Amino acid sequence: MSRLEAIGDHVRENRSGMFVDLVFAMTWVTAVSLVFEWLQGPRWAYYLAMFGGVLAYYGFFWSLDAAREARGAS
Repeated sequence: MSRLEAIGDHVRENRSGMFVDLVFAMTWVTAVSLVFEWLQGPRWAYYLAMFGGVLAYYGFFWSLDAAREARGAS
């Protein structure tokens, strides 16, 4: 299997997850950018908020998985 075929298989297997990741990232970056454009906040806080998106991403999907497990266990 060539490298290109392997990439194609990976994308086909993870298509919906990759789309959700992209939408989450675009939404987070847009929201942070708009808030800091409006508030004229300090640059370090802007970068901290962008990094917070990584934590928010994992926190959101961890809680979503936990809720699905709890719902399935009931």
